[in-house]
Amino acid sequence: MPDAPKPSGSRLLWVVETISRVCGVVAAAMILASVLITCQMIFVRGVLGQSTIWQTEAVIYLMIGATLIGLPYVQHQRGHVGVDLVPGLLGRGARRVLAFIVLVLSLVMIGAMTVYGWDMFHLAWSRNWKSESVWAFPLWIPYLAVPLGFGLFTVQLVLDLWLVVTGRADLISASPHGRSPEGENL
Repeated sequence: MPDAPKPSGSRLLWVVETISRVCGVVAAAMILASVLITCQMIFVRGVLGQSTIWQTEAVIYLMIGATLIGLPYVQHQRGHVGVDLVPGLLGRGARRVLAFIVLVLSLVMIGAMTVYGWDMFHLAWSRNWKSESVWAFPLWIPYLAVPLGFGLFTVQLVLDLWLVVTGRADLISASPHGRSPEGENL
C-alpha cells in the first residue's frame, strides 16, 4: 500500500481515506487467503483423495467478507459500477446537485443495511449461533462483516457528501481523476 500524500486542509479526510485503503488491503488479503485455501482443498481432494471439512465454508465466508470490507475502498477509488451518461450531459451545478441526491439516498440505504446487519450480528453473537456444517463455525464472525463493511462504507459516503457540500466536488465523479468527460472539474 503506497503512502498517499495527506490531502490539504483536513486530517479527518486523511484518516477516512487511510481507513478505506486499509479496508482494500484487508479485502485483498481475504481474497488471497480464499485462493490459497481453494488450492489446498483441491490438493487434499484431488491428490490425497481425502475429504475436506472446513475449506468450502471458509472460502465462502472470506469472499463475503472481502466484498463487504472492500466497499469503502471501492467507493474511495470510485470503482463502483455507475452510469455517467446523465452527469456527463449536465452542467457543473446540476452535477453537484445530482451527486448530493445520489449520496443522500445511498446513505439512507447503506445506513439501513448497517443497522440490520448489526441486528443480525448481535443475534448470532448473543445466541451463539453456529453454522450447520461439521465445522460448526461461530456465525457472528462472518456476520460481523455486514455492519463493519457497511458502517465503514457509510463513513466514506459521509466524507464524499461533505466534499460535495463544501464545494470540493472535484473529488466526486464517475471519472477516477475527478473530471467530467469534457475535462472540466466537477
